[in-house]
Amino acid sequence: MKKISVVVPCYNEEENVVPMANAIREVFKIDLSAYKYEIIFIDNDSKDRTRDLIRELCKNDKGIKGIFNAKNFGQFNSPYYGMLQSSGDATILMAADFQDPVEMIPKYVKAWEEGYKIAIGIKKSSQENKIMYHLRSLYYRTIKKLSEVEQIEHFTGFGLYDKAFINVMRELDDPVPFLRGIVAELGFRRKEIPYEQPQRRAGKTSNNFYKLYDAAMLSFTAYTKVGLRLATFAGIILSGLSMVIAVIYLVMKLLYWEDSRQGWHLFL
Repeated sequence: MKKISVVVPCYNEEENVVPMANAIREVFKIDLSAYKYEIIFIDNDSKDRTRDLIRELCKNDKGIKGIFNAKNFGQFNSPYYGMLQSSGDATILMAADFQDPVEMIPKYVKAWEEGYKIAIGIKKSSQENKIMYHLRSLYYRTIKKLSEVEQIEHFTGFGLYDKAFINVMRELDDPVPFLRGIVAELGFRRKEIPYEQPQRRAGKTSNNFYKLYDAAMLSFTAYTKVGLRLATFAGIILSGLSMVIAVIYLVMKLLYWEDSRQGWHLFL
């Protein structure tokens, strides 16, 4: 029997972890009864009852596992590490807040059985904050134009990944792995499945403008050379300007040696 691992990153999700576990198990019971499941909740140092609830789930179901980070490792490292701990023939990554619909799981598995090594969800619309959605859209369009590596628009990481892809992930040495970029860069055969992103089921999101900016800067620095080129160009300009000022200072010092007071040329 093939095993499907489902990795669910958590941070202050006490209202969602139990319903999420139940929803995933229901999908396997009804639609994927021919598969064995492994549900991995990786908690990113929650401050509420999330950890206690995960422990209770693990106690009552041997198919559920919990990973508890010693500190908050950020929005990229924690899910990535959780995926590396999976043992299934394929691994699904999804959020705990139900904005990644569990109804997509059978679609991913179907695509995987058709031979795709990766099946990912592409947001075609969203019930989230309209401002944030438009900011994300602007970010995707910008990075797509600047990047020398293919960038996948409206892809959050939600999807299924074959064990072969997970094994490659284990070999990568990146202190801040950016999964969305890695998926595009490695070039595994993939299927993109559109979906509408629903509203968060309960609780307060930890995503904000800063985290969106952080993701944008990571992809910008990792997959474009624009920043490096701008920094190099600015460095050349500033270096040239400094040399010109130094030459002017030297010439004026030599021409007006007797008349100059110490330090006054610094203010020219």
